[in-house]
Amino acid sequence: MARNFDPNVLLSKPLMANLATVDADGAPRNAPVWFQWEDGALWMLGTKDGASVRRLTRDPRCAVEIVDYDNAAGILLHLGFRGAAEIRKLDAALFRRLLGKYLGPDEAQWNTWFVETIAAIDDPGGRLIRLVPDSVFTNNVSYFRTGPDLAWPPASEA
Repeated sequence: MARNFDPNVLLSKPLMANLATVDADGAPRNAPVWFQWEDGALWMLGTKDGASVRRLTRDPRCAVEIVDYDNAAGILLHLGFRGAAEIRKLDAALFRRLLGKYLGPDEAQWNTWFVETIAAIDDPGGRLIRLVPDSVFTNNVSYFRTGPDLAWPPASEA
């Protein structure tokens, strides 16, 4: 039985999202991505020549899945989005907020090599994938291994 939860519980965490797109031959493709939720949209990273950006430019239909799983605690929360994405030029300020979610708020502590080589904040080929979901699905299937009580939300929040 599906149990809903507030999507912001997962959207605020530095979790990996799985971006599913459709290849030219109709085959599904997945890519793990970092994300930022702002102004009712999910923002994900891409590059002008990246595979996900190419596929979404040809066919903007996509799905995104975010899962928080803690086996020891019995937590399993699933959040799914469906819709049509759009590709935008990189917004450096938004990109920095996204990086801060994963690397921490103090940019001085970020790994310089990673920021310059991998993240490439100022690269003119950088792109953002924007998804305003047409549908949102949440499912809380958390459980305690020792019995029927739910592992999430904690009793203090239930």
